[in-house]
Amino acid sequence: PFRDMIEGMRSDLRKTRYNNFDELYMYCYYVAGTVGLMSVPVMGIAPESKATTESVYSAALALGIANQLTNILRDVGEDARRGRIYLPQDELAQAGLSDEDIFKGVVTNRWRNFMKRQIKRARMFFEEAERGVTELSQASRWPVWASLLLY
Repeated sequence: PFRDMIEGMRSDLRKTRYNNFDELYMYCYYVAGTVGLMSVPVMGIAPESKATTESVYSAALALGIANQLTNILRDVGEDARRGRIYLPQDELAQAGLSDEDIFKGVVTNRWRNFMKRQIKRARMFFEEAERGVTELSQASRWPVWASLLLY
């Protein structure tokens, strides 16, 4: 995961668009999902946990993805000013939106509806992440809950 995280950071130097959610998901994995995966051994799994190790790691990965999707949605304007659009191009087109609309920064009903769908997706990943929090060691749960609730 550490090497993947470095690769994700490198990708920011050469890629400014994502054709679809599959591509965006991979970006989110590289830059944030990896952090979740690397955090599990540090935080520890509760000795009394009956969950599989795989399910705990899956929840940690989901938290990283959810956090990165939230960052993307929060930073649309800032990223656009840098010539970057971290939104699925195919979904923008389906919503009747273009790169130019993003660069102009005008909020329309099309934009609101598009964002509602993107927020729903991020929340889905947060819900998946929630299922793993109680499986972490007790001392590690509060910071993870805080990140889930505050983000």
